[in-house]
Amino acid sequence: MSESDDLLDPGVTNTNTNAGFTGAQKTIPNANAVLVLGIISIVGCFLYGIPGLVCGIIALVMFKKVKATYMTDKAAYDASFKNAKAGYICAIIGTILSALFFLYVIFVLVIFASVATSGGGFGRF
Repeated sequence: MSESDDLLDPGVTNTNTNAGFTGAQKTIPNANAVLVLGIISIVGCFLYGIPGLVCGIIALVMFKKVKATYMTDKAAYDASFKNAKAGYICAIIGTILSALFFLYVIFVLVIFASVATSGGGFGRF
């Protein structure tokens, strides 16, 4: 239906959720990359924390650029920004878990090294 037909028929309501946006949805560059890196940061936190930290930090930096692009035209980038936002949350969770696991691994290594150098119980039978 054309716009003039909508004006003539009072029973037709506008169901457009993008408040006046008539163009096609555009995708933000690197929005899906933020999502993928955020998920990898959660999975990578159990590999001694290093892959999770690297992927999480990269995703957080990339999200800043994605958000700046989103702020230029919010209506056009709405759908892909939701993916980037989910990736941002995953990146935060993955970075925190990776950092905690990395600190745990360092703590365990320091404890074992101090016990081994002091002639503790691990070397005796």
